[in-house]
Amino acid sequence: MSDGVMILSEADTVAVALADWPAGETRAGLTATEEVKRGHKIARAAMPAGAPVVKYGQMMGVASEDIAEGAFVHTHNCAMPGDHAEMAAPRGALPEAPARTTFEGYLRPDGRVGTRNYIGIIASVNCSTTVCDAIAAEANRTLLPEFPGVDGFAPIVHAQGCGMAHQGPGYDALIRVLKGYRDHPNFGGVLIVGLGCEVNQITLYQPTDWTRERFHSFNMQDVGGSRSAVKRAMELLRPIAAAANEDTRSTQPVSKLILGMQCGGSDGFSGITCNPALGHASDLLVAAGGTSILSETPEIYGAEHLLIARAGEEGGARIRGMIDWWRDYAERNGTTLDNNPSPGNKRGGLTTILEKSLGAVAKGGLSPVSSVHGYAERIDGPGFTYMDSPGYDPVVATGQIASGANALVFTTGRGSCAGYKPTPSLKLASNSQVARSMPEDMDIDCGVILDGGVSIAEMGQTIYDRVLDMASGDKPGSEVMGYGDNEFVPWKIGATL
Repeated sequence: MSDGVMILSEADTVAVALADWPAGETRAGLTATEEVKRGHKIARAAMPAGAPVVKYGQMMGVASEDIAEGAFVHTHNCAMPGDHAEMAAPRGALPEAPARTTFEGYLRPDGRVGTRNYIGIIASVNCSTTVCDAIAAEANRTLLPEFPGVDGFAPIVHAQGCGMAHQGPGYDALIRVLKGYRDHPNFGGVLIVGLGCEVNQITLYQPTDWTRERFHSFNMQDVGGSRSAVKRAMELLRPIAAAANEDTRSTQPVSKLILGMQCGGSDGFSGITCNPALGHASDLLVAAGGTSILSETPEIYGAEHLLIARAGEEGGARIRGMIDWWRDYAERNGTTLDNNPSPGNKRGGLTTILEKSLGAVAKGGLSPVSSVHGYAERIDGPGFTYMDSPGYDPVVATGQIASGANALVFTTGRGSCAGYKPTPSLKLASNSQVARSMPEDMDIDCGVILDGGVSIAEMGQTIYDRVLDMASGDKPGSEVMGYGDNEFVPWKIGATL
């Protein structure tokens, strides 16, 4: 990195502009033949049509026309290849275990640990969502002031539960998600409310042993309707809240921490700053005995070989199978896996899904892949794990939380404003411009890495410490703003009937 130019690997045929680069200006011996915006790419050498375009030491596309040295490289002259080469994975040393290996959490009777103490109001079906919202609002208004040890009453509402097959992958996924939330350690108690005639019956969600005294469920059709349901809920929630109010934090090992990692609104700097810094934090967490989760299968496409190389024979085969399933799934629905990046990603400097994926997998650091899971399958760890999911942010977070994530970190280059109750989410900005423009929502500015004053490893340590602080009760910006009531979105697979 010098003179406003970043070269990520000597094998790269493109460099990244760290500031707007006017035509005719020379930086680090390279003269721009046309304007290159901040975060975008410039050709380091001439590339004839069909030649690979290389970034991160990996193939990110092919030249769709002849590209001259110093030219702006983007969607107009760089395209997805018919097939992409799998170059050797970069190697590096894993960090030693960090000195800090504990946080303050809520030890639950089943041995899992919560980072929050919410009470969940879970809808079994879309038909009970309005009442669940009303129950949560009334409980937060009347009960919460009496019980300061409770973080809040969180409505977990969604658009599924009926008009669907009563068997198959979509039905199974919804049940896994709702059971994962029912049993989540960030809930000190749970109330499930159904309508009564839906496909997704509340009888599927009997309490586990330790939650029996803090779990209730009922159908609206059995208690007299909407207003009666709110009244009945208040009667049931008071003793649950009283019990949860007695829960206190205690010192717990990092091995009880499960970190969900995701990115959204990525830009040309995401794979250079916040993602690799989060990857280093993930490696520190794993070295300390904790668990981290990487997901978003459509957004590892083109970089899956980097994970497969670290996953062992069985795990690697399962990741390959997921990529094959997604290719078929996309084709059956009239699209392809390269139907990405989004318009915002492209404005931020990302050109192909290969480039986006190469930056996205950096969140996984360098640790071996210890296990590979389906969407919302329970993860007990330890180690760096992979969970299948779409790339749509709320669906990813919902699946990771259902799998057990009690902390989340979200990286962004364009800005993000979401939160995911009951699990707190730390936001990392890839560049200082978005950190300054959205200070209420961005928790850590990783753009300082571009200035050269802070290394990836130093930023990774900062992220690791902030995750432990958040797990111990510190509120990130999204939690302060009250996000999380509208971002529960289970993956909808299959036909609406």
